[in-house]
Amino acid sequence: MQEEIKQQLDTQKNAQKGAPKYVALIPAAGVGSRMGKNAPKQYLTIAGQSILQHTVNAFLSFDGVSHTYVVVSPDDAYVDDFLQPSSRLSVLRCGGETRRDSVRNGLTAIAKEAQGDDWVMVHDAARPGLTAGLLSKLLSEVGTNMVGGLLALPVVDTVKRVVDGKVQTISRDGMWLAQTPQMFRFQLLCDALDAADQVTDEASAVEAAGHIPLLIEGHVCNLKVTLPADLEQVSQYLK
Repeated sequence: MQEEIKQQLDTQKNAQKGAPKYVALIPAAGVGSRMGKNAPKQYLTIAGQSILQHTVNAFLSFDGVSHTYVVVSPDDAYVDDFLQPSSRLSVLRCGGETRRDSVRNGLTAIAKEAQGDDWVMVHDAARPGLTAGLLSKLLSEVGTNMVGGLLALPVVDTVKRVVDGKVQTISRDGMWLAQTPQMFRFQLLCDALDAADQVTDEASAVEAAGHIPLLIEGHVCNLKVTLPADLEQVSQYLK
């Protein structure tokens, strides 16, 4: 009981000091062409709910996240039917041509609600297997680091590369597969994306700006649905 009271007092003190908050930003403006479906992959259903809904639920059920923002394209015709409303959820219709554009537009849209040192967790819309355990691990291991970090998996298989039609084996030592969330300070992420317009994830922009993100070991359950076969695998994890 005394420990619970202490935690409550610490929480109150942090709130009074204006402690940085955590928000989730989910870019969902892509079309998912590799799935070969009529609708964008984030709106395909698993166990009666859209992939996007499963993804959003991971943040809505995690007390550490104050708000979740989903960025869709201005002409998205699906989100209202496949995403349940919540007081802790906002849909931003400002998606861009690329992931980088959608994330940057989303950051601009929430600028009035965010402080420079707040944490933004950017997460793929098609990663519905994110767990509370992984979120807790990310927040705990990044801690008060001024840059941030991301979930990732160390490469365990032998890695091959094809150059001019020739197969080469390269060392897997120190190689990781990036996952999401990728969590960075609000202002740092804005500045990094402004300076790098040709990146495939947020960590790449942060690295290009001269910062070193932390790599936090994730889990295979947090896979990204890209191909039809991924649907069955992720549905097993969700069970």
